[in-house]
Amino acid sequence: MQLIKVNKARYRRHLNIVIGACVASLTIGSLAIAQVLIALFPDESGSHFYWNLSGAIVSCIAIGLLLNKFRTHEFMTEVAYVWDLKQSLNKINRKMRKLEAASLEGNVNALLALHYSYAGSRLLWQLDDNNIIMEELSAKEVELDNLAAKFKLVLSANDYDELMLQEF
Repeated sequence: MQLIKVNKARYRRHLNIVIGACVASLTIGSLAIAQVLIALFPDESGSHFYWNLSGAIVSCIAIGLLLNKFRTHEFMTEVAYVWDLKQSLNKINRKMRKLEAASLEGNVNALLALHYSYAGSRLLWQLDDNNIIMEELSAKEVELDNLAAKFKLVLSANDYDELMLQEF
């Protein structure tokens, strides 16, 4: 997955709309489904917990299916890209200890994965206005650049491929 420049204003606006639509759909859908189930299958004890739970579960499944169906729509471009980027970074984070150890030994794939992780994290944090850890990230990037220079490597996030992680 390549890192691309994301229009922050458009991303934030579309993400807020998607979140709002999901919350509204979950609320309305779960209540409507639960009310229909309660009307069709009333419980003499007055407990409708399972019908309410069923309404929420069916609504969640429907929302998930709709999000998946429309993820390729133009409106969802930035939102889907950021979701995919977060998944890609999570795969790297799960192997971070092994990657850091291998990078100290000069493993090119480990160095590329770390470089991609740092660049992707910077992009995400800038989109979310998360500036608290930027100094720590910058320090890690300097360490990585020093390691790359030590092993006479030029790192580019575009050279990263998720298949590199299979080695670790």
